Amino acid sequence: MGESLFQVFFLIFSGAAVFATFALYTRQPLLVAYIALGILIGPHGTKLITEVHLISEIAHIGIIFLLFLLGLDMQPKALFAVLKQATNVGIISSIVFAIGGYGIGWVFGFSHVENIIIGIAMMFSSTIIGIKLLPTTVLHHKHAGELMVGLLLFQDFIAILCLMFLLSGDLGQVDVQKLGQTLVALPLLGVSSWAFVKYILLYLIARFDRIHEFIFLLAIGWCLGVAEAAAFVGLSAEIGAFIAGVCLATSPISQYIAISLKPLRDFFLILFFFSLGAQLNITLLSDVIIASIVLAIAMLVIKPVTFGLLLKSHSEKASLSWDIGLRLGQISEFSLLIAFVATQGEMIGEKASTLIQAAAIITFIVSSYLVIFNLPNPVAVKDHLRRD
Repeated sequence: MGESLFQVFFLIFSGAAVFATFALYTRQPLLVAYIALGILIGPHGTKLITEVHLISEIAHIGIIFLLFLLGLDMQPKALFAVLKQATNVGIISSIVFAIGGYGIGWVFGFSHVENIIIGIAMMFSSTIIGIKLLPTTVLHHKHAGELMVGLLLFQDFIAILCLMFLLSGDLGQVDVQKLGQTLVALPLLGVSSWAFVKYILLYLIARFDRIHEFIFLLAIGWCLGVAEAAAFVGLSAEIGAFIAGVCLATSPISQYIAISLKPLRDFFLILFFFSLGAQLNITLLSDVIIASIVLAIAMLVIKPVTFGLLLKSHSEKASLSWDIGLRLGQISEFSLLIAFVATQGEMIGEKASTLIQAAAIITFIVSSYLVIFNLPNPVAVKDHLRRD
């Protein structure tokens, strides 16, 4: 790396602070600001940072913490309650979005495997945009909030399964031995992690719960320990982190751990989204810009309509159905992660990865504006729509 690590961190975080300020004033999601910064100062932009491999490696920790925190929020009883209501809508909508993504990829000449990945990436909506632009009173106290959380949790669960599949072998030529090893290792890791939490970790937490520094350290050690164990037995660090979170979710102190680790997670996620932008080859953008726009517009139309019709068919009020549909009418940050994993595994080429990233960014921006100017939200420009 031509730059020192200090210089790289200075450019990333000082630049991110400036871009984030601009994003907040223009009502944009912060992750778009981080991606834009990566595009601007990365190796395909002004080349202030020319080597992003190390940053990508460091940023990988952010994804591990993200999945760990996702697992911490998945209380089994609450999870089953909301998923029961959202399952049918989630399954049908995911199939529709995947078919739409595959079809558009096929029209623009991508390979069969690349079209599968494009279709998978289209299945999910953004948790960040969906939750952040939902008024707090709706999120915690109304049926709309419960329904949105249920749908997003169901999509997160599908995303985890998709990541497991992508990390288990090549699409189109699955390594049967490796996939079999995964299917055996997964329940073994889950059971052993649950037993360790029940008989050792919970005892340590109860014994030293007043020493916050120890709890913080224990949580990080547990997350990274199970992640490393998962990688050792042929799974992935991300899957291990998710298992670590789920096993710890029943602990009374799980929410304290989640709150404590969020700043650490955000630190690494800034690096992750920056590295995504820095690796976005804008020289290839001209080759996929039309496809990206078509894919983005298709999702911005298909998702609200599909959610609206499905929810209405499940006896939801028309106004509520279209409200939720519009709020979930974008591609997900999970789509960026899937593109990243598929590219690292050489399942898709740079053009397909650029297509997914560009389409996701377009939908982030357009969807945010649609919600901000038309639905109640905490950052609305119009006074009558502003709801905290």
